[in-house]
Amino acid sequence: MAPPPDAPCRKCCDHMSPAEGSGDHPTMGEFSHVPEIRTYINMTILKGDKGDRGDRGTPGKVGHEGLPGPQGVAGSRASLHSDDAYQAVIFDTVFVNLDNSFDMFQGKFLCRVAGVYFFNVNIHTWNFKETYLHIMQNDMERAIVYAQPSDRSIMQSQSMMLELQPGDAVWTRLFKRDRENAIYSDDVDVYITFNGYLIKPSGD
Repeated sequence: MAPPPDAPCRKCCDHMSPAEGSGDHPTMGEFSHVPEIRTYINMTILKGDKGDRGDRGTPGKVGHEGLPGPQGVAGSRASLHSDDAYQAVIFDTVFVNLDNSFDMFQGKFLCRVAGVYFFNVNIHTWNFKETYLHIMQNDMERAIVYAQPSDRSIMQSQSMMLELQPGDAVWTRLFKRDRENAIYSDDVDVYITFNGYLIKPSGD
């Protein structure tokens, strides 16, 4: 019986392996039942010890500049002019501050030990401007540091004794703008000073 005209020719020996050394490739049928082999590697066994830390990387680019901050309070190395409100005289240098009783950022001495204290303030007047300050105990005006306008500047001083209780604050303030006044200073020399000390503790 002859095969259909379009059927591929098949030899009776197609199922046999090619003769050794013939150079013919084996038929796919030989490998139809070869088992699949999958490789498994246990990574926990191959994992080594943690290495040394690497070198520091190159710094990144500089970020954008931020917005300017608010203006700080004036210090004793800066001149001070009268404003619409009273201004505390702020200091930027402390020479002696036992027990940190003086807060230079507020310009206030804070009493810790009740007793009688001595205080002194020195200022430098401004040419052709009036000088008008108060020595304050809490919110009370205790003494004035005053100088009339003049064509030359001078050093002006005021001293006094005060009896204080713990929590009292002693400070100096510039009078407000309804009297045009100022005190002079610069960033080279110290023109404005404020000092005080305990003379006699209460009960002694």
